[in-house]
Amino acid sequence: MKPIRHYLSLMDVSAVELRQLVARAVQMKRGDATDATADLLRNQTAALVFEKSSTRTRMSFETGIAQLGGHAIFIAPADSHLARGEPVEDTARVLSRMARLIVMRTGAHERVQRMAEYATVPVINALSDFNHPCQMLADIQTYFEARGDLTGRRVAWVGDGNNVCHSWMNAARQLDFHLAIATPAGYAPDAEHAAACAAHIALGFEPAAAVADADLVVTDSWFSMGQEAEKAAREAAFAGFCVDQTLMARAADDALFMHCLPAYRGFEVAAEVIDGPQSVVWDQAENRLHAQKALMEFLLRR
Repeated sequence: MKPIRHYLSLMDVSAVELRQLVARAVQMKRGDATDATADLLRNQTAALVFEKSSTRTRMSFETGIAQLGGHAIFIAPADSHLARGEPVEDTARVLSRMARLIVMRTGAHERVQRMAEYATVPVINALSDFNHPCQMLADIQTYFEARGDLTGRRVAWVGDGNNVCHSWMNAARQLDFHLAIATPAGYAPDAEHAAACAAHIALGFEPAAAVADADLVVTDSWFSMGQEAEKAAREAAFAGFCVDQTLMARAADDALFMHCLPAYRGFEVAAEVIDGPQSVVWDQAENRLHAQKALMEFLLRR
């Protein structure tokens, strides 16, 4: 019996597997899959344990599970005993007896790690405070569809060195491209993670320098879930980090713009950029569905 595969980080798949996943996602999106994918989860359930709210992640997973023939059971904090102190380990054991797959969206990364350690079915990290590997699959798919392989490209990250930034750092390692990261002082990505990715990234504090000649410019909200009390301080710290037309003009002529959403126009991105011709954010959002279907198929057919 093959060991259970989990997907907690982009590093849980090889570079070869990553490209295979993207290719499969594109195939699913085109509707030209030739096998019985629609029956993959027939008469089976998938547990969606969401300790953080969501729009795109919940919609894409529930839709994808349905398209694979299964039924998603959404478990919000108020609906489970996790919120009352039940150990993640016990929840993992119980859900594994009833569900074919567990999708977890949580705060502390160690919670999804513990879920995977004790589960006997595949566990997917749908977001943690350390990374967002499902979003990364969709982002890679979006670039591949629009411009081809990321290998050798130059990508700029402008904003908070957060969980999505960490996933882009992993992508740079896996696909061998250069990632220039510009953050305000005090908002750099995790130092240990940066050291592991050092050969593929450059850290700095100047958005204009990071974006220069970039093939892709990426940003994210300055105010993530749970940081509402920091809004005023963050708004001041991130002054000058808005991706506007002036900043985009420093990138390559055919550069794309990405944002994982939700977006706050006038803060991390100008309206004319996110709604402009270089923006592929709506393709990103749709590709969450296709990339996650490919991922679920990959994990369930191991």
